[in-house]
Amino acid sequence: MDVDVAALGESMVTFLPSRPGRLADVPSFDRAIGGAESNVACALAAFGHTARWVSRVGADGFGDHLLERIAGYGVDVTAVHRDPGRPTGVYFRTAGDRGTGAHEVAYYRAGSAASAMSPGNVDLTAARSARVLHLTGITAALSDECRELLHELTAPAPGRPLISFDVNYRPGLWGAGEGAPLLLELARRADIVFVGADEAEQAWDVTGGPGAIRRLLPEPAALVVKQGAEGATAFVRPQGAEGATAFVRPQGAEGATAFAHRLPAGGRAAGAAPVPEKDGTPSAAGRAADPRPGATPPAFVPALSTAVVATTGAGDAFAAGFLSATLRGLTVRDRLRYGHLFAAAALTTPGDLAAPPARCHADRLAALDDDAWGRLRLGPGWTQAEQAEEEANIP
Repeated sequence: MDVDVAALGESMVTFLPSRPGRLADVPSFDRAIGGAESNVACALAAFGHTARWVSRVGADGFGDHLLERIAGYGVDVTAVHRDPGRPTGVYFRTAGDRGTGAHEVAYYRAGSAASAMSPGNVDLTAARSARVLHLTGITAALSDECRELLHELTAPAPGRPLISFDVNYRPGLWGAGEGAPLLLELARRADIVFVGADEAEQAWDVTGGPGAIRRLLPEPAALVVKQGAEGATAFVRPQGAEGATAFVRPQGAEGATAFAHRLPAGGRAAGAAPVPEKDGTPSAAGRAADPRPGATPPAFVPALSTAVVATTGAGDAFAAGFLSATLRGLTVRDRLRYGHLFAAAALTTPGDLAAPPARCHADRLAALDDDAWGRLRLGPGWTQAEQAEEEANIP
């Protein structure tokens, strides 16, 4: 394993409007980059981890720009292949928040170099030569070849790296009824899974909270359920007495059968367990939420209070923070806290990609007691100073 994390997926050149308004009315755009997987790799590299991006881009100027920008964060891009016959994907979006009805996104990625990724034209060795391989459901939506690639990479095999999978359900990328079963299958093949509670309801009709999602997804050794502004819950099944760093991957007969599961009859997972209390203490029902042997109580950490500039990229940043803390062998509570801190960096900047705080800064904030964590307020620019103005109320 020659890097901490390899991230495989499409990145595109992003055009951000110079002012609010409809795409039809905006007169000019600023160029940036965007891609769920490369966002994770860039954030981890900026935080001091070794990271690699594996993908394909066109042999064009936009491909040059992506490689230069992503490499500028310290990410290894030597496993990115250039395709002379297909372009690099681009997209335009409005300035409004993605959650509003006025938000517009115009993708120009059909037939892109990355959409043609397959087991035969991607450097599989580079993808697998990492402690963690990070994938998302966006890649699965791009083409049949991309779906074949993800099935190849997530298949049980000796020496397979830990598979991190962000469900990242985007209904607009899928045909009617296409995405949900495939994303569920891929999530069940992964070791670490990130999914929003809203995504789980939209894709799989799962209601009732994190416990219900865990019962739908008992296979991953770590399941992180993001609950928006409320916080996030993690179910982690440890290995050995300490269980701080290791995960159990399904192998052998058990792993082969686990991937054959489908949604319960009617598509709904019934009987949810309540979310743990705000202070992180799990309820009795929460302790029983994970049915697998060796399960530990779920951990809940409330989200930070932030002055939101834009939500784009916050989920990718959360995944990067959680993976960073996992690689460092930190507690489950701290893995969630680093996820929130990285997400706060993205939420308080306008682009798709935000550099995380310095490690010493993040370490100090993650070590706060529960009361101080709850009082923490973060605004634009907070990552640039050890004691930002918005943190003045911290003891």
